[in-house]
Amino acid sequence: MDEVTQRVVEFLKSTGLNQTQLEEKTKIKQGNISKILNGVRPAGEGIVNKLVLAYNVNKDWFLTGNGDVIVQKHHNPPYNEAVSDEETPLFSVDAAANLKTLFDNKNQNIIGFIKIPNLPKCDGAIYVRGDSMYPLLKSGDIAIFKEVHSFENVVFGEMYIVDYHFNGDDYLVVKFVTKSEINNHIQLVSYNTHHSPADIPINCIRAMAIVKASVRLNTMI
Repeated sequence: MDEVTQRVVEFLKSTGLNQTQLEEKTKIKQGNISKILNGVRPAGEGIVNKLVLAYNVNKDWFLTGNGDVIVQKHHNPPYNEAVSDEETPLFSVDAAANLKTLFDNKNQNIIGFIKIPNLPKCDGAIYVRGDSMYPLLKSGDIAIFKEVHSFENVVFGEMYIVDYHFNGDDYLVVKFVTKSEINNHIQLVSYNTHHSPADIPINCIRAMAIVKASVRLNTMI
């Protein structure tokens, strides 16, 4: 298996979607995804181009392995979103305790502002913790989000900030959200393959926000 195909396989597996879902999202011809995953056929530039369009992926990463996997704007909807030149507040989740509290008190716990030209309208931003989405996101990156007001608005396969309470513990994670085979659950999928997918009950979710973009500081000087 050549290096380009290996990177395509790595990316396809990281989405957490099954073959049918991948075919629907990427418009790749039926059966070709299975052949690529099983090493029967290589992933040519045509396949790469479809992944770039479907996921806003960095084409150069697929072809050479250089750069970040995902370009800065993560959410790529099939419609035109309102674009805002307003500053987006950067919140301290430590001070807010959790995402639900932050949403309920949006004028508090602001530690700064971010302004990015042509950024879709967002509600805020927080610092990322942990390595579950590495190398897409690493600890210290800033995730810029828009609040999800209804679970019916969740787009499976996209990246979300999820605040939930489960088995007596509180969690605030950044993950891909996909459909679960367990009724009334969703599956949280990491990009880092060292982290296993987790199925959580929908009724334990306190707040969700879709990740629209991210910011990374490569140096502090």
